[in-house]
Amino acid sequence: YRATQLQLHTLMLPGTVLMLLFSIVPLFGLLLAFKNYSVIEGIKGVFTSPWYGFQNFKVIFGNFDFKRMLVNTLGINLIGNLVNIVMAILFALFINEIARPKFKSFVQTVTYMPHFISSVVICGLMLNFCNSKGVITAIISTLTGMQPENLFSKSAWFQPLYVAMCIWQEFGWDSIIYYAAITGIDQELYEAAEIDGANRFKKMIHVTLPGISGTIMVLLIMRIGNLMSLGWDRILLLYNPMIYKTSDVISTYVYRYGLTSFQYSFATAVGAFNSVINFILLLLANTVSKKVSETGLW
Repeated sequence: YRATQLQLHTLMLPGTVLMLLFSIVPLFGLLLAFKNYSVIEGIKGVFTSPWYGFQNFKVIFGNFDFKRMLVNTLGINLIGNLVNIVMAILFALFINEIARPKFKSFVQTVTYMPHFISSVVICGLMLNFCNSKGVITAIISTLTGMQPENLFSKSAWFQPLYVAMCIWQEFGWDSIIYYAAITGIDQELYEAAEIDGANRFKKMIHVTLPGISGTIMVLLIMRIGNLMSLGWDRILLLYNPMIYKTSDVISTYVYRYGLTSFQYSFATAVGAFNSVINFILLLLANTVSKKVSETGLW
């Protein structure tokens, strides 16, 4: 039995409708970035509000707070992605070297389980672990000799703790993709390397890593394409006004100005700027990757 074109397009219909409703239609909201929209005068609507030109973008680039948000967003993403990618690859290599299937399944289950835990629960645990009597605070106090205090009340501690939390929650899940790529490598390559006298470490370096290099590059391009994006939910649950200096990022900035201060036009302009930079980074990363490794998203 071969499906007709009508049947195939009917199967695509639900996904197409969802994409139109949640990805295409909301693009009209970008008009807010170029308009002087006021909630008080919201009866005019988005389309009938007065044009504001590029004034919102001029305010963005002249705002000292936005520069700080940009540095925080890039800093957390760069460090977090770099460490997480390296750890996920190393963990996938470690899993591949485990000979006992039951123990391998147990280790994988334990490590990717935090991915399914709610961000609210994860952040709640971190707040408890890092308060003045928390486990992490006690360990750091023992190692550094500092007085026990709430670590999330200190600006210097926020980014390292946030990156560590994200790695703990995601590196096991991310390693699944790399491990799947490893299992697809031709086993004859390992046999040939063993005949040539390669030990397990050399097979890992000269067979496994080159075999998954394409997967690494594709995932790296996707991460670079989201370099300006950082989930606001976890940061919103962890930060407070005392540590805005290092914890406030673009997404929380948009949330505060867009929802709590009712400056929808300004927040939309920030979001539009964020999306444009992400798109440019994605194009650059894909172009460089295709020239260097002949691997790309398209």
